[in-house]
Amino acid sequence: MEEINNIEVVPCTESDYLKPFRVHYNQNGTKKSWDFMRTHDSVSVLIFNTTSHCFVLVKQFRPGRFSPHKPTHQCNSSLSSPSSLSSSCLLDSERPLLCDMKPFFPFPCCSTRSGVGVTGAKQTMFYAEVSDDNCVSAGGGEPREGELIEVVKVPLHEAMTFAYNERIQKTMGVIFSFIWFHNNMSPKYKISTNV
Repeated sequence: MEEINNIEVVPCTESDYLKPFRVHYNQNGTKKSWDFMRTHDSVSVLIFNTTSHCFVLVKQFRPGRFSPHKPTHQCNSSLSSPSSLSSSCLLDSERPLLCDMKPFFPFPCCSTRSGVGVTGAKQTMFYAEVSDDNCVSAGGGEPREGELIEVVKVPLHEAMTFAYNERIQKTMGVIFSFIWFHNNMSPKYKISTNV
């Protein structure tokens, strides 16, 4: 387990990633307002290793999981899908890498709106198959940039148990992608995803 300490929550007055807004509007004659954040759109990729029949995820600490009123040991890390910003990476920086990946659905991309109460950012989900022959390193992020990323492999036959296990912190994108795989891809491999 990672050691997290010296936590200080301060106001964010300027950011390249988050922009706070307040919208005023009328709905059916009633004046209303809503606070929200504008964030970058993102992508996530469900990676399935066809050699070892496992999913390749990453585990990375996310400070947003902390509550300043709770002890740090209650929420220290969360599982996210392979390209990470909780469950994704910023869309513009990774667009060239996505050309050979399959979208979840037969139209150009599967996009969902995440955090609709706060951000409404668009996340596009992709599926990619790899084999052991594609592995070029052990993974783990870029230490020179301070990244601490743990590669987590989930065997196909444990996928749905993993998805529904509330004790394992993970994003909704991981749960959705495992359900998508179970419904659309697992018959191809004739292996139970253990529902």
